[in-house]
Amino acid sequence: MIVMKSTATEEQIRHVIERVESVGARAHLSQGEEVTLIGAIGDREHVARLGLEGAPGVENVVPILKPYKLASTQLRHGEHTVLEIAGSKIGGSNFALIAGPCTVETHAQTLATAVAVRDAGATMLRGGAYKPRTSPYAFQGLGLEGLRMLADAKAQSGLPIVTELMDTRDLDAILEVADVIQIGARNMQNYPLLAEVGRAGRPVLLKRGLSSTLEELLMAAEYVLKEGNEAVILCERGIRTFETAYRFTLDLTAIPVLKELTHLPVVVDPSHAAGRRSLVTPLSLAAAAAGADGIIVEVHPNPEEAICDGPQALYLEDFPGYVEQVKRAAAVAGKVLAAV
Repeated sequence: MIVMKSTATEEQIRHVIERVESVGARAHLSQGEEVTLIGAIGDREHVARLGLEGAPGVENVVPILKPYKLASTQLRHGEHTVLEIAGSKIGGSNFALIAGPCTVETHAQTLATAVAVRDAGATMLRGGAYKPRTSPYAFQGLGLEGLRMLADAKAQSGLPIVTELMDTRDLDAILEVADVIQIGARNMQNYPLLAEVGRAGRPVLLKRGLSSTLEELLMAAEYVLKEGNEAVILCERGIRTFETAYRFTLDLTAIPVLKELTHLPVVVDPSHAAGRRSLVTPLSLAAAAAGADGIIVEVHPNPEEAICDGPQALYLEDFPGYVEQVKRAAAVAGKVLAAV
């Protein structure tokens, strides 16, 4: 990583970028208010040939020792990334609340949920048009029809849309609707899919795999980042352990550890970790107080009639009270929930 002086000119910055590219490495420019960083992405031999120490405008040359170069906190000089998505901010002191049904079922259900969560303070609407299911005979989502329902909900509520992509063949259709593309836990290591959404340039919410380490999660994020897409949100959604009393083990330790390792925003999914409604609120409060940048939670007008994951969805009428509790917990960590 090349740290430029605060007095570095545009010509000096351009010269460094050209030098990086001339040895076969790849330059990644990151400019903040006080510092300009240029990441030289390449093998050790390429980077060793740069010889930029003492060059005009160069303050320092620092090797990024982590295998995830672009996700590392070193790239941003310890500053955390703040993303703005359709008027909604996430990261830094900004807390995001992404809420909605596990899957889009009907137009009425989707619209009612969108309006209700917006009025309660949610900053984005989640909803699955394509659903990965363990059984090939289970409901797989409404596909294009579901995307049309999400588009209507977005138009009427004003909330940005978060929805899952499973197959590159559906990317163009999802890009017409989604403000954030969700990559589910089962696809965290689907590297061609990650590269494709990286090239698409749309913000990505990347869920941790069921049995993945934090380094594997960050390396997966690197596949998106290296394609030039800097808008990546990491999601802790519970990992598979020996415990059977609940669906997954929510790894709350991952929140402060990821904050040390990466500049990317970190959100938590308490719904999939818990698997049952009674655990969602306490897990949400713990995640917010631990410093998470947001929560993605399932809400449904009538969970008993939900097509999938009804037992873990919050009741729509209970959501305003839930939001108030989460706001107070987030304030403990110095974060503010700002509704759209």
